[in-house]
Amino acid sequence: MAVKSCEAMDSDLLKNEKRVLDQIGNSPHIVRCRGQNLHNLFLEYASGGSLADHVKKSGGRLPESAVRSYTRSILKGLNQIHGKGFVHCDIKLQNLLVFENGGVKIADFGLAKRTGEAEEKQGRDKKVEIRGTPLFMAPESVNENVYEPPCDIWALGCAVVEMLTGKPAWNYKPGTNIYSFLIRIGAADESPAIPEELSAELKEFLSNCFVRDPAARWTAAMLLEHPFLSADETGNENDAVSPRCPFDFPEWVSSVQSSPAESGSESNPFDSLSFSSCSTTSPAERIRQLASVEQQAPFSWGDSGSWLVVR
Repeated sequence: MAVKSCEAMDSDLLKNEKRVLDQIGNSPHIVRCRGQNLHNLFLEYASGGSLADHVKKSGGRLPESAVRSYTRSILKGLNQIHGKGFVHCDIKLQNLLVFENGGVKIADFGLAKRTGEAEEKQGRDKKVEIRGTPLFMAPESVNENVYEPPCDIWALGCAVVEMLTGKPAWNYKPGTNIYSFLIRIGAADESPAIPEELSAELKEFLSNCFVRDPAARWTAAMLLEHPFLSADETGNENDAVSPRCPFDFPEWVSSVQSSPAESGSESNPFDSLSFSSCSTTSPAERIRQLASVEQQAPFSWGDSGSWLVVR
């Protein structure tokens, strides 16, 4: 497990994280809390580090297929967080952890808050507190100090762009004055740039995350149904999407439908194979079916003369 510790004077964020995680409950898409002892929080350990680390190790960018899988997992976690009445407020690659099985979970709930819970108004003598990371903040958070579920969706869009490019979604140069940058987010009629080289579905997905009006921005539940995410999810196939390679058919397997003898005519032994659902055929049965084809075929599977060794 991982131990998250803090000084006594900074314990409020740790206590808040424990409270939020307890109320959200267990989820395969959210880091689990094992307990708390004084100023230590015991969390499940992510051996793969953060998504920020993973992007760097992958050469600075991830393919759309990997981004699709990670984004789907993150949205499922956000859907549960929002459904339980909370806002994470700090979605970014550093707070998205990678586990041994390749799955991603949302972590770091120190800044999370209840949905609808108003922020304390700041007096003249008090500093304006920023909840979250400026590069991932939504316009309404900058302009009106509002932190509601749509803020997490805007931040998710920024995280997706960073996964794809290895760079922040905003064109932000180190050394830029942070306050002038926040004015750019809040006041300018501008959104993060969507890379031109992306697929049309992914571009549309991101445009729904970067709607400046939070009321019109898509929710986590809506985005989970977007074609970019639903096209290849097992058990939720979109039949209108054309396959791009033979491996786009993981749920289709071969099974013998009829033999040449039954049809009364000679044919290629592979003509007797048809596609059917894998739920009706076990791996052992599939092997037996393939073995039966060998008996009909005018060649031997063991003849390696025409095989090419690749490994």
